[in-house]
Formats: sequence, structure tokens, C-alpha cells
Amino acid sequence: MKILYGVQGTGNGHISRASAMFEAFKSYPDLEVEWLLSGRDQDLGCGAIEEFKWRRGLTFITSAGKINAWQTLRHNKLKTFFTDVKELDLSSYDLVISDYEPVISHAARRRKIPLTGIGHQYAFSFDIPKSGANPAVNFIMKAYAPVTQPVGLHWHHFNYPILPPILDIDLPAEMPVALTNKVIVYLPFESIQSIFDIIRDMSTYEFYIYHPQFIEDRDERHIHCRKISRLGFKKDLLDAQHVITNSGFELISECLQIGKHILTKPLHGQMEQLSNAKALQELGYAEVIKILKQPLIGDWLEKDKSLAQVDYPDVASRLAAWIANGRRESTEELA
Repeated sequence: MKILYGVQGTGNGHISRASAMFEAFKSYPDLEVEWLLSGRDQDLGCGAIEEFKWRRGLTFITSAGKINAWQTLRHNKLKTFFTDVKELDLSSYDLVISDYEPVISHAARRRKIPLTGIGHQYAFSFDIPKSGANPAVNFIMKAYAPVTQPVGLHWHHFNYPILPPILDIDLPAEMPVALTNKVIVYLPFESIQSIFDIIRDMSTYEFYIYHPQFIEDRDERHIHCRKISRLGFKKDLLDAQHVITNSGFELISECLQIGKHILTKPLHGQMEQLSNAKALQELGYAEVIKILKQPLIGDWLEKDKSLAQVDYPDVASRLAAWIANGRRESTEELA
């Protein structure tokens, strides 16, 4: 079976899911899987996937922790996007899959080809916790990367046929002891200066900051600046007790699987992250803040360190088997 699998490259969550599926597909040598990445610069790569097709696609631009609508409109080249949709040849594939990747989704829709969607965004077709929604946002969510067979992922099923998260993290046989003063900070949409201003005087904690603006690692007393590194980040994550991050789906999924003390700030104006934050609050999995301020972070660090931990199954392997067996089960049965 020949498959084309589309990956949305905005942020790293889709990349992590793709990496996990890439490894799971190795158990099925009869599957010939090709990958298409869009929404990020080609030289940033696609995680564990070294060979992939690339298209510019669509993405959003952020500034100071919120979506910049004007810059987003300027950055996205709609003429290029529609040309890519028109010219993408899907005729040689037996199955087309999209993790919220718009070029493949609209190319399949244009040609009336059945399309399976696997990703967090497809859970939003159900009545799950939502925030920041309005008719325009709802339209964009549905029209951005439409599919004919959605497979939604979330931290909880909310009594709908929703699957658990796909996790891209290898847990050691014996987990390291979490360091009570080690804090991972992953806030890629926030300015570095605002992060520094907040944590500069909080010297009783060791802050490991991963940010796309860093081009090399450096240490400044209790502040440890780290360039984006898939392996380095996961290694640091294992023995940290605290994680401060935006409300993206994949990293928080990994934190829940390992058991971390989570503080999250949703990206302002982004319905998915606002909804994720609401779900985390309802589930009691994390503390949510709307703005980064030192007193809020300090109070959270000093709180009782009760940790939410969820034992998620190996969803990537289960999905790979489902695909290899011809997707005979319905999504309800699969869930």
C-alpha cells in the first residue's frame, strides 16, 4: 500500500506525532509511506523523518504571545498555495492522510479523493470543551484542512469517539528522580526578553529555556538557554519537575504521560490553545494563566506539587496496525 502523509509544520506538535507514526510504520514493511511537510521552512526538517516532500503551505505569525493577523495575512502566499493544491499529484497513492496539512487536504477534496485525518484538531468536530470560538473561527477550523474520515485525538474522550494522544517519547526502564528545582520553559511564541525579565531574580530554581531564537546553548547562572533540540529537550524533560509552556497539545500530552507540574499560558486569539487550556482546567491537569507575570509563576512554583499523570496507551502502533489492515474498524470501534 502506498501512502502520502501530510504534516502541518507550525509548531512542533505535528512533527512529534509524525515522528511517532514514522517509527510505528516500520513494523509494516508492505506500507510505502511518503511524507509531505508544509507550514515551516524546509531546512527546519520534519523530526525523525529525513526524506519528505515540501510545500510552503499555510501558517500563522505570532508577536508577543498572540496571533498577528496582519503579518499572518502578509506571510501566507495564497497564489502559491492554490497552485500547489492544483498541481499536487495524488494519482499514485492508495491512501492519503493529513495531520491538519492543508495542501494535501484541499488537493484531495478538489479531486474527490477519500482522505483520512489524524490529529488533535479533528477532535473539535465534537462537543468538547471550547473557548474563543465564533462562527468565523469555526469555519476556519473546518475549512483549513478538511477530511472525509476524521480521527480526533485528545487528553480525554469526553464521551465521544476520540483517541488518546500519539506520544513521541521513549521512557527509560527506570525513570530519573525529578529535580524539584528544575523548570522547563518552552514558550516559542513569547519574546525572549519578557521571559528573562520574569525569571532573572528567581534564582532558587534552575530554568531550562528552549526557544527557536537561540542558535547555541549557553548558561547564565540559574538560566540555561537551549537551542531547539528534539533529543536534548526530551532528556531535560525527564528529570524536570515543572514545565511552563503554551497550550499546545503534544508537549502537554508528554508531560501528562510522565507526570509533571504544568503551568500553561494559551496563545491569545488561538481557539485551539484557548480550548486546550479550558480542557486542562476542567480535567484538573494543569494551572492556566492568561499573562506571564513573576508573581503568578512564583506562586505556582511554591504550590503543592501534586502531579497529574495519565497512562496513555501506544496509540501510534495501534493506528499503524489499523491503517495496515485496511482501516476495517470504524473510528468508534477504534476509539
